[in-house]
Amino acid sequence: MINQAPENLWLMIVALAATAYLFKVFGLVVLGSQQLPKVFERCLGLIPAALLAALVAKDTFSIGQSLVIDARVAGFTVAVIAAWRRAPLIVVVVLAAGATALVRAI
Repeated sequence: MINQAPENLWLMIVALAATAYLFKVFGLVVLGSQQLPKVFERCLGLIPAALLAALVAKDTFSIGQSLVIDARVAGFTVAVIAAWRRAPLIVVVVLAAGATALVRAI
């Protein structure tokens, strides 16, 4: 069954949370009060944007385990163009939703 959760789901959640916490503590212990080189600081600042872009691309071009090209791609394309042209965020969202709805209606 697809909707059935694994029996050890809570154990996995606790283990992942503990691991994430330990990674953060490990960084503090190893670095201490040292400063990172400027190139690393710039790269670390770009990680949230790269992660968000990867999640958007994954959700745009996949359903489950398969790659698909459907109406969402039209909305994504319109949103990219509107953001590139520096439209306000609400305009980007409305244009993307409109393009997706238009392609689905056709």
